[in-house]
Amino acid sequence: MNTKKDSLSDFVLYPAIIMLLLMLAPATLSAQNRPSKPKVFNIMNYGAVGDGVTLDSKSIQKAIDAATLAGKGAQVLIPSGHRYMVGTIELKSEIDFHLEGNAELYVSTNPKDYINDAVIIANGAKNLKITGTGSINGRDLEFFTHYSKETEIWIPKEWRPKIFILTRCNNLLVRDITFGSAPNWGLHMLGCENVVIDNIKIKNNLQVPNCDGIDPDHCRNVLIKNCNIVCGDDGVVVKSTRQTEDFGSSSNIHVKDCVIETQDSGLKIGTETTEDIHNVIFERCKIKTSNRGICIQLRDEGSVYDIIFRDIQFNARYFSDPWWGRGEGISFTAIPRTSQTKIGTIHHISVINVKGNAENSARICGTKESRISDITFNNVALNFNKTTKYKGGLVDNRPTLVYPGIETQNTAGISIRYADKISLTKCSVTWGENRPEYYTHAIETINATRVTIKQFKGEAAQPKLYKAIEIK
Repeated sequence: MNTKKDSLSDFVLYPAIIMLLLMLAPATLSAQNRPSKPKVFNIMNYGAVGDGVTLDSKSIQKAIDAATLAGKGAQVLIPSGHRYMVGTIELKSEIDFHLEGNAELYVSTNPKDYINDAVIIANGAKNLKITGTGSINGRDLEFFTHYSKETEIWIPKEWRPKIFILTRCNNLLVRDITFGSAPNWGLHMLGCENVVIDNIKIKNNLQVPNCDGIDPDHCRNVLIKNCNIVCGDDGVVVKSTRQTEDFGSSSNIHVKDCVIETQDSGLKIGTETTEDIHNVIFERCKIKTSNRGICIQLRDEGSVYDIIFRDIQFNARYFSDPWWGRGEGISFTAIPRTSQTKIGTIHHISVINVKGNAENSARICGTKESRISDITFNNVALNFNKTTKYKGGLVDNRPTLVYPGIETQNTAGISIRYADKISLTKCSVTWGENRPEYYTHAIETINATRVTIKQFKGEAAQPKLYKAIEIK
């Protein structure tokens, strides 16, 4: 294997995250050297009511501001046993925002209660903690007009808030909290560095669009672990969105030991890729249901490289038309967003010890504008079976104005197009009992070079009609 890729395992223990974990770990100090307990700022002492009707944002903000002035490590306590109606709350440096017990933040549906399009915001905060076993209730369906039975999706009103927008935070910990019923993106981190997200639970509605789970966006040195995520949109998705400020690339991101249920992609990079995304590991995750299992969608000028997907299980299936994805188990695509896009490249991607069930191909699809290269599949086991009522024989290229958004295409087990230096080792393709006529080859390549196949197991879906491996 390429030495450059082998070295990726070493970056997981990068120094900044080690220092953050040590900083947050319980100290084993003697009694005389043990620091005093942090000062607690109970929001009830600042006027919070907690009846689920009275707007408590201003009272909570007073407690936050007082805790910030008190110095390093003060705790803002959201007491258990109450529901607190909130609009925007701005978190600040050096505090522990602690949701005690079953405390619940209950999102206001009035846009006038927000100073930003999010419930919880922070900008430039350092050493910020968000902890506790309490929850945030996003009241999702109150931001939608109706459910479309025809398209199987909720139709949004004109405005709906995100749950979090945390911007340029450094040394950030989010641990143990729950949020759910999000009407829009969940945990959006923009330009943050040295981040640990640990053991959070996300309980969103599977029919609500755009309610992503966790979005590291232009972020560096991020560890996401032990999370349980249910959401209509992407589970964990690494982005570099277009911004007016320079937030830098997305890099040194490690996602592990998470369980995901989604109506879209389980583990994803993109679609927004305006700057490079590199040095990312996804490992030991289970994707219980998805529209795409693992996914890289390159549509902009940044490049995606040095990525590992390792020890992952997935289930992917077709769903209704508005939802992106067409049941692809694996989908790596480099497709220009517009005819003016100077698109980057996808290269040096490793998929190791991955197995799953899908209705559609493992897809490595570059274009004449951007060929994909240096892709390694090692011990990848794929099983294909048509299990849903939705129309098949399609691939999803969205978002693009250059190529068809939805394209008719036969389903090969592994489909490789406009790609170079592709290595498949100890991989297998099997087929279930329901094999539509558009199920074809186990492996198909079109306009691909230097494809190496070793110790492959599998046959065509229709052995009398198709070869197991078709090179075009």
